[in-house]
Amino acid sequence: MNENKRMTSIARRINTSFWLKRFSDLMCFNLILILLIVGSFIYWRYEQVPNSENVERGYFTSEAGYDGLTFVLETKEGIEYPYLVRDFADRLIFPGIVLLSFEVIHLFFALFGTSQIRKKLKPLNDLAAKAEQLSSLPLDISKFESLEHAIESVSPDAPNAKISTGDKDLQSIEVALNNLLHRMKESQKQQSRFVSDASHELRTPISVIQGYVNMLDRWGKEDEKILDESIEALKHESQHMKDLIEQLLFLARGDSGRNTLNLTIFDLNEVIKEVWEESLMIDEKHIYKFVNDSGNAVDDEGRIHNPPATMRGDVAMVKQSVRIFVQNAAKYSNDGDTITFRVKASGDHVSYEIQDEGIGMQDSEVVHIFERFYRSDEARNGETGGSGLGLSIAKWIVDAHDGTIDVLSRPEFGTRFTVKFEANLTEDN
Repeated sequence: MNENKRMTSIARRINTSFWLKRFSDLMCFNLILILLIVGSFIYWRYEQVPNSENVERGYFTSEAGYDGLTFVLETKEGIEYPYLVRDFADRLIFPGIVLLSFEVIHLFFALFGTSQIRKKLKPLNDLAAKAEQLSSLPLDISKFESLEHAIESVSPDAPNAKISTGDKDLQSIEVALNNLLHRMKESQKQQSRFVSDASHELRTPISVIQGYVNMLDRWGKEDEKILDESIEALKHESQHMKDLIEQLLFLARGDSGRNTLNLTIFDLNEVIKEVWEESLMIDEKHIYKFVNDSGNAVDDEGRIHNPPATMRGDVAMVKQSVRIFVQNAAKYSNDGDTITFRVKASGDHVSYEIQDEGIGMQDSEVVHIFERFYRSDEARNGETGGSGLGLSIAKWIVDAHDGTIDVLSRPEFGTRFTVKFEANLTEDN
């Protein structure tokens, strides 16, 4: 009962404060309205004086109270133009009564807002009462001791380790802690898998380098053919290790949030065109086509017959993602196969496509292709090489731009990657 009275008292004080604020706002509004009416009246009277007359002054005069209140404009020639204020004020009586009636009704009903405020304050009051009730409960140290013992007894290496006290009051805390424990274990598994895969990938080129170094030590000092072969192999494997380490560092920086994007506004057509031209120069084994949205190829002069596909992003990183998809397409395509580039702009999105005529993939393989170090099978590994990190890097870049990747692949028919970004539709396009 006392609690209800206290909340009612608070609601009444809040309502009184609101009412006084409304009353003050209405008074200010009325004062401004009166000044505007008076100013409009004086301006209207000045406009009634002929343009040939020069008004010297204007003043109010009254000989019989309000009924005789007159506004007079006097010219330099001594001519007076009087106007009874009452004639003007009579026109404002009806709208003035309507306005004042509305204000009075508004203020009157505002007086009875206490119950509404009390209703809105009830959830907060219930929360405060519950908190006060909880604070007054006796602290059961044994519950926390049992929870502490349950946490200490959990083995972090056990596969199905869970925290359990058997106390219903601590059940919600147990669920939260067990969920946290599960996420930590999953993170640990991913980290262990990543380290294991990285070690495996680095072990291969290191073994090759060691083998050629041993061969050089035994026979290469005198055999020029072995010397040339070993030097070429060492250059190739060291470059492979360098590329792998750079990819690992890129992903590590991405995981820690240290890869920053240099955002600018650009036309996606130009980026795809640059990668297409690069591919024509460095790879003569495949046919590269850049087609527009209608399927027509870019003309001989390299002109793009596409509408602008403007987006906001990091040009260098977007270009890197395109190169990765193109290299992937070339890697799994036969000599003479066609690799097609396409850019589309549709509504509030822009996208690019890289399509090949290669060996394709099963649906069961597609769901794993963006996992780090994943390669579909041993035959592909042996034939094509690679670290299995390229598509993971491309996925990171697209995700960093809030984009999406759609993969369509069929065995023996090829694969198409469609990367979609949000278009930049601002006026500075």
